Amino acid sequence: MADGQEVGRGVQWVEVTQAQAGQRIDNFLRTRLKGAPKALIYRIVRKGEVRVNKKRVKVDYRLVDGDLVRVPPLRLAPEEATREVSDNLRNLLAGSVLVEGPDWLVINKPSGLAVHGGSGVKIGLIEALRQVRDDLDFLELVHRLDRDTSGCLLLAKSRPALVTLNNALKERQMDKQYLALVAGRWPARRDYVSARLDRFEAGNGERRVRVDPDGKVSRTRFAVREAFAGTTLIEAEPVTGRTHQIRVHAAHAGHPLLGDDKYGSREGQHLAGRLGLSRLFLHAAALTFPEPTSGRPVHIKAPLGDELEAALVRARAAR
Repeated sequence: MADGQEVGRGVQWVEVTQAQAGQRIDNFLRTRLKGAPKALIYRIVRKGEVRVNKKRVKVDYRLVDGDLVRVPPLRLAPEEATREVSDNLRNLLAGSVLVEGPDWLVINKPSGLAVHGGSGVKIGLIEALRQVRDDLDFLELVHRLDRDTSGCLLLAKSRPALVTLNNALKERQMDKQYLALVAGRWPARRDYVSARLDRFEAGNGERRVRVDPDGKVSRTRFAVREAFAGTTLIEAEPVTGRTHQIRVHAAHAGHPLLGDDKYGSREGQHLAGRLGLSRLFLHAAALTFPEPTSGRPVHIKAPLGDELEAALVRARAAR
């Protein structure tokens, strides 16, 4: 371990501020011990190396204003350390910020980048962005996007903003509009899909979702934006926020998304290849949310990436 990565110098005693109150201890430690993986943070909390007011706590303990937290130093083995952000990823993320407010920011998430590390992913968007934005003491995801989905992703730069935005999400005061290219001609009258969804583990440990009468209530609104030969550009608005909801609902309706390696079809693969599409055509095109301090609505759009635009150009030319 002598050649490992050092995180923190000596034991730190940190007094919790009002802005940090309500935050889970594990999330608090991830901010203090940058580069430490979640599993290691869980381990040091369980072993009692982390103390709050000189007492042991569980990983889901929520901090109180004035709490005194003991933060131990860590030395990470090379295989434990979070990967350093490459120059290419650093530049990509720095150039992907769409709009930034005093306590929030919206990024145009690149396709292929997981929002957080884990399950074989050494570094995700949130870990990378914390390295890129080392000027921020706090940075957390307000919601998530699938790894292969691009577009508007909202992050909070303070604990109060995170709480306010999470409440807005739960109370359905946040609107998300997605663009998707699907196989076949989507019926103009099919503007709503309601099908219960259930999460399950596939044989290889991969997380999947299926329509199941015993699953959770799930609803998505759909609207046709443009029809092509063999494909349709649709707008999707999730009423509920289930994992892979748009992808599974579209496939359930008989029109799977192009480039979808989980819920796609052979026909969709053929159409994607014809359009030069090598990624999932699902883009979080617009996001509306109440500004945490003023409550005024903020509306942000994320432009389509070059590959998606090129696929639409080819689809229009083939009409």
